[in-house]
Amino acid sequence: MKWLRSHLVGIIAILVLVYLFVPIAVVMILSFNKPAGKFNVSWNEFSLDGWTNICGVPGVCESFLTSIQIGVVSSLAATVLGTLIAFALVRYRFRGRSTTNLLIFLPMATPEVVMGASLLALFLNLQFPLGQTTIIIAHIMFIISFVVVTVKARLQGMDPRLEEAARDLYASPSQTFRYVTFPLVLPGILGAALLGFALSFDDFIISFFNAGTLVTFPIYIWGAAQRGIPVQVNALATIVFISALVIVLVIQVRGQMKRKALSAAVVNPAAIDVLPRS
Repeated sequence: MKWLRSHLVGIIAILVLVYLFVPIAVVMILSFNKPAGKFNVSWNEFSLDGWTNICGVPGVCESFLTSIQIGVVSSLAATVLGTLIAFALVRYRFRGRSTTNLLIFLPMATPEVVMGASLLALFLNLQFPLGQTTIIIAHIMFIISFVVVTVKARLQGMDPRLEEAARDLYASPSQTFRYVTFPLVLPGILGAALLGFALSFDDFIISFFNAGTLVTFPIYIWGAAQRGIPVQVNALATIVFISALVIVLVIQVRGQMKRKALSAAVVNPAAIDVLPRS
């Protein structure tokens, strides 16, 4: 019992991770399946058809590329705007700052059904044609909140001594931002961008309301579920998951290496030449 009490938190953490990753593992395994019927829900026979003929089903790759395009544009625009907002909220004091902090959380707390229906009514009243542009506008609107929260947490967790060390080395404000602040915040910005892309790529409700005749990947899956989701969908989902996992690991490793280097510069500024001499 003593061993169980001392390892209870770790055991619960492992169980939670297993609970989270079991559905992903099932999707990966079924991407190598050759279903007996039209529904790919149980293992039948090993096959590489889903990978070798990944665009064999009409509409799969088209909707997938559409979601990729929307996700990239939406996440880039939201990351730029959200990062600027996060810097303003953390580094500056201005009238309405508390109200802005509160309003930032509203899109996160608003149900997607309400947001999607409201945006649809807005676009229809403005007689704005529904399609890829309306989806991008809608996605940017709700992604910004997640970007602000992520980058803001990164800024608040920064060690101010690192920027002070840069100023002690006669760095100008622009040099301090370029060589110290931005590299330290960059992992948070990239993480926010990845989160924004995942939210945009995965979104169904808001996209369904504002897509018009455009078919995104989630909308395609929703339509295909009635007649059987093809194996190619599992293969594409596996590619997205593995790509995201690799990117996150690379960002974390590089960020940790930069933090160690800058921390060493604070302890012994003469040991590491962080800034270029003017």
